[in-house]
Amino acid sequence: MEIFKPYSFDKGLFLTTLAMITLGMVMVYSATGVLAGEKMHQTFYFLIQQAVGAGIGFVFIFIMMSIKKPFYQNKYFIFGLLALAFILLVLCFSMPAVAKTNRWISMFGVRFQPSELAKLSLILFLALYLDMKKDRLDELPMLLVPLAVLFLFVLLILKEPDFGTAVLTFGICAVLLYIGGVKLRYFFCLGLVSLPLFVFYIFQARYRVDRFLAFLYPDKDLLSLNFQVAQSKIALGSGGLLGVSLGESAQKLYFLPCAHTDFIFAIIGEELGLVGTLATVALFVIFLWRGLVIAFKAPNLFSQIAAAGLTLMIVAQALLNITVVLGLGPAKGVPLPLLSYGRSSLVTNLFAIGILLHISQRKGDRRTIK
Repeated sequence: MEIFKPYSFDKGLFLTTLAMITLGMVMVYSATGVLAGEKMHQTFYFLIQQAVGAGIGFVFIFIMMSIKKPFYQNKYFIFGLLALAFILLVLCFSMPAVAKTNRWISMFGVRFQPSELAKLSLILFLALYLDMKKDRLDELPMLLVPLAVLFLFVLLILKEPDFGTAVLTFGICAVLLYIGGVKLRYFFCLGLVSLPLFVFYIFQARYRVDRFLAFLYPDKDLLSLNFQVAQSKIALGSGGLLGVSLGESAQKLYFLPCAHTDFIFAIIGEELGLVGTLATVALFVIFLWRGLVIAFKAPNLFSQIAAAGLTLMIVAQALLNITVVLGLGPAKGVPLPLLSYGRSSLVTNLFAIGILLHISQRKGDRRTIK
């Protein structure tokens, strides 16, 4: 039997989310005030857009916490969401290219990135499939359906192109397959198929090769290939222990590209110093802790896998972003969840957190993740 306990949601996860949203709003405004004033003639433009995304996301959270029935566990909802994500990914290629990429759907003045929805829908789909087929996962034919769906989505995301999101999506889903009970021997076959695919796409575009070479030789081409990461390191180094103070960043003044999106962690380091960056990392560590606690206490296998996947979706992306900002990995164009500017990512992540908080309110007998 399962019991739904209203208002028994995980307070630690909710407060951590609230803290990250607050920090993100402050840093987005700090990083975009000058840019918005000059280009949009409205200093608060990006802050308002981010606030709208946060507002929509929190509406989802409060709805999720108040609904007793776990509709996100219904197979019709999951397949519908998966189909919607697929259709939107395909429609991206009919939209005008933005910065030579087809990553967005633009309708009625609203722009949305379907790859964010794809990550969420794949996690719920795998949780459902692994739960339904839990007694037959040692049979290779049972894995053909989820792997076919995964590769189809990954190929569409690679084609946009968005290599970083494709790798992140594939990695998270592979982890879910493992914790869901898929035997290790099958991952060898998965690697044989996927590795050549990703290597092919690396060498298909010159700029990806350049990013990889820039990572291997960080002291070369500081004015071209390594310019962005070099400026990021300057921002982090300039902050010292306590930072140059909020709003006083020099790198956001057109020195550091994508300062309010992919490299907002560098602006945090410059304005709030080492204390600010460590506090940011600590928030994601707490988020990981509370998310995994929810997963282990979840009342059934579906909820356990879904909670683990949604937690990893946010934390793994944060880790990937921070490694790039610190120059510890090739540039990938992946934003910092809940902090970087971007409504698609913000709304999707808050919806995922709403599911996590709903799961934390459900009590009952539970299975152990294999």
